[in-house]
Amino acid sequence: MADSSIRVLLVDDQEMVRDGLGALLSSAPDIELVGEAGDGLLAVRLAAELRPDVVVMDIRMPGMDGLAATGRIVGRTDPADPSAVAPRVLILTTFDLDEYVYEALARGASGFLLKDAPARDLINAVRVVAAGEALLAPSVTRRLIDDVARRRRAGNLRPEAVSALTVRELDVLRQVARGLSNAEIAEELFLSEQTIKTHVGRILAKLEIRDRTQAVVFAYENGLAGVVGEEG
Repeated sequence: MADSSIRVLLVDDQEMVRDGLGALLSSAPDIELVGEAGDGLLAVRLAAELRPDVVVMDIRMPGMDGLAATGRIVGRTDPADPSAVAPRVLILTTFDLDEYVYEALARGASGFLLKDAPARDLINAVRVVAAGEALLAPSVTRRLIDDVARRRRAGNLRPEAVSALTVRELDVLRQVARGLSNAEIAEELFLSEQTIKTHVGRILAKLEIRDRTQAVVFAYENGLAGVVGEEG
């Protein structure tokens, strides 16, 4: 396995599901399946021991569920190596778990994928999340975040963080919230892709968040993204 392989921990309480998803992930030349867990508690322990790059996480499991496990995994620091980056968590969900998905994002998950998506989408999802990009299923993302964030927004406002962003950074953040890539934002704002990448990095640093998915949640919570259906 190449040194650049993406190390993945697979978490699902159904053995047949783990077998199928594990075989699929292992078929990708750039992905290494380093471990499996059937519940959240074991997932937390294995994440600390194995240090995967990405944890593919189910939500509904016995004992500790995927929500609690996500918060523990993302929030954990290694006393021996404080600079170590916590794994990114990719949530697997179904349409009827919208609010659970939002909770997972709020606890630090880097994205989610619907369980009824084409199987090969999982490989792409792992790659996207490992690269620090947002991975939010487009068929439900805007409805999900806009609806739930609107109801929760009052308790999550961070005006001091918003005021720390420059006008250009706010422009870029609004485009990130639309789900646009760096290349698409560059075209939209008539800037170079490298310039957009720099702005995104500064936004994440100022907001003290780890990836674009959390930036999307922040934007919706703080009224920086349009309602569903708006293009501006």
